[in-house]
Amino acid sequence: MKPARPPVSLIALVFASTLLFGLAGHLAATSFIRHQQARQLDELTGVVLRRSEFAIDFAAASLDELAGRGLADCSPASLQAIRLHVYQRSTVKDVRLVNADGSVICSAYSETLEFDKGWVHRADMQGSRDTGLLLFRVEQFGGDALGVLRDIDHRKALVAILGVNSSLFDIMPAELRAHSEVLLALSNGEKLGAFMLDADKALREATDFDKSSARYPLRTTIRVERAVLATWNSEVYWPAMALALALGILFGILLSRSRRMEGPVADLDRGLARGEFKPYFQPIFALRTGRIIGCEILARWLREDGSVVPPMNFIPLAESSGRIQGMTWQILGSALADLQPHLKADKDFKLSLNVVPKHLLSAGFVETLRSTVLAAKVSARQIVVEVTEREELDDLARAASVVRELRDYGFRVAIDDVGVGHSGLSRLKGLGANTIKIDKFFVDTITVDASTTTIVEMLVELARDLHMTVIAEGIETDEQVRALISCGVEEGQGYLVAAPLPFAKFIELLKTRRSISADSAAVLVA
Repeated sequence: MKPARPPVSLIALVFASTLLFGLAGHLAATSFIRHQQARQLDELTGVVLRRSEFAIDFAAASLDELAGRGLADCSPASLQAIRLHVYQRSTVKDVRLVNADGSVICSAYSETLEFDKGWVHRADMQGSRDTGLLLFRVEQFGGDALGVLRDIDHRKALVAILGVNSSLFDIMPAELRAHSEVLLALSNGEKLGAFMLDADKALREATDFDKSSARYPLRTTIRVERAVLATWNSEVYWPAMALALALGILFGILLSRSRRMEGPVADLDRGLARGEFKPYFQPIFALRTGRIIGCEILARWLREDGSVVPPMNFIPLAESSGRIQGMTWQILGSALADLQPHLKADKDFKLSLNVVPKHLLSAGFVETLRSTVLAAKVSARQIVVEVTEREELDDLARAASVVRELRDYGFRVAIDDVGVGHSGLSRLKGLGANTIKIDKFFVDTITVDASTTTIVEMLVELARDLHMTVIAEGIETDEQVRALISCGVEEGQGYLVAAPLPFAKFIELLKTRRSISADSAAVLVA
């Protein structure tokens, strides 16, 4: 007896389904690759733009400080004070006093005037969102510079001359560096700086990725050869195809069995109802001594079966669906219950929690936070609210009011992801926070990129001017610690000390650190 063969119609259906899913997989994989390429290059364009904005913010703050100190004149004492100010700020190369029309009256370093090939009239300068601040290109022998003009009164103004270092633009991935160009220009098209590995080589059939500043007349462009872009990150094509086919097969099986499909949001709701979201604790430590002075709590999803869901698999969905608020209160309540004895025993120990801007601005946020902390019998001054910069604060005035209310009750406020987020330095100043947290992006490159060191030093200097503390995130090596200390950073967190830990392991780490410190102190006494 011959085995039964599958009917021809079933074979045809399987073939058609395979063909359909193969086509869908191809389109999905191609679209995914193009989207990832565009997203990564858009992020890199934004990094160049934000680095440039930071430099201008810093220059504007320096000019405001000089004007506030009454140094807007050409007396020898004023010029000497301005030279000292410039010496202490590596980003600013010179400061000049100019007339209302922009013509130069005097310069802190008069010899730099000899390098100018020309000087722009005020009418040709580019305005910014700050009406008292103008930008213009300073043509000089050996390379151009950026002029930042700040009006003092209707008769005169101060100008900071910023050197444009092309290394600031050396950000492209290794696969694209030899086939790309990064440009920075004013909105009128005047080029300020560029980076290309081989300046004598012309790009062939390049694709442009542009981004303009919302605050300054700046525009950044990344140009990449299309032939190289077509093969960049293409290794994800086949995995994406396999994923599309697997999802198609799974979808077909589920449909064939007529099983009701529930969305991932419903899964989040079940996890919240069961209390499955738990805090993990990552230490914050003093860079010079290694002493643990606080911790940041991070959400982890511990399912009933014991598996742990990584945060990137649920945090974005929780934020977009609004579940992040309930999740935040759940992990804060659990963390306070666990850590309450330690917080009461060490009044200087700080507990930090992340809050997205929408949650910060939601009705009843301050009252709920106060009642949660009061119920735990913990001091408000030991709680740090970290507001992430990755989501833009649409209403800065309202946010500043909430931050002011939090500080009035004793809470501390930190701005997370500084340097890669949405806010400029002027917005950081307007928010009125206590602390800025330097993003891991800068810590990763601080030992290999001189421009990163300049940016970190600038952030530390600004924090000091605003009476803020600085914490560096993502520290992994002792070399990074030494580099951060040399820039003036005093506190940090990262895998060098510990990854985010469950409570039991975190307490064990605290006890171990204390024991080591006690033994060291005993040896010193002996």
